[in-house]
Amino acid sequence: MMTLNDLAVRSGGGRRRKEGDMGMTVDVKHTALLVMDVQNGIVSRYIQDASAMRPFQQAVSAARKAGMQVIFVRVAFSEGFPEASPRNKMFAHLAQAGNMTVSADTTQIHESVRPEPGEPVVTKYRVSAFAGSNLEVILRAKDITHLVLCGIATSGVVLSTLREAADKDYALTVLKDACLDADPEVHRVLVEKVFPRQADVMTVEEWAKTLA
Repeated sequence: MMTLNDLAVRSGGGRRRKEGDMGMTVDVKHTALLVMDVQNGIVSRYIQDASAMRPFQQAVSAARKAGMQVIFVRVAFSEGFPEASPRNKMFAHLAQAGNMTVSADTTQIHESVRPEPGEPVVTKYRVSAFAGSNLEVILRAKDITHLVLCGIATSGVVLSTLREAADKDYALTVLKDACLDADPEVHRVLVEKVFPRQADVMTVEEWAKTLA
């Protein structure tokens, strides 16, 4: 019996661009770059070398230069953590730590990719960028149909957002070198085996060439 994954690959939805395969250009008017969870508290846990931020900076710079919408996504909670359920293992722990409120330094977008005036900063309450946020309303208002994903972590916000966005019928691109994970092998499996079923997966440099 053919699975959904088999159908995706057979139909071309899982085709991964080969390096140098830049025949298609991006419709920047209907595309948005999502910079997800690149916030102080998360960057400090995942990144020790400042050079690891360069792909994120390059992606943001390329999008801005092309006139593409850049949207920043962060995870943060109201004072008192009313949005964090004690049944949710991950977020109950964050509530106990008490340092992920909307006003905390840990939830502010990292200065290396600081938003410019007019660039939305979306606050979410779970792993996916759509969870409890106004992201989908913003995307509809701006007539966005194609999402370019980068963020921390690959197995967290990137995976969850990709799956939900695919189910919402967005076209998808993942910038594999502008995604990080605590486990390099998990990152490799996702960008090589899982993400290509629903998205084009490429480096920031490859993607930037499609914006020319």
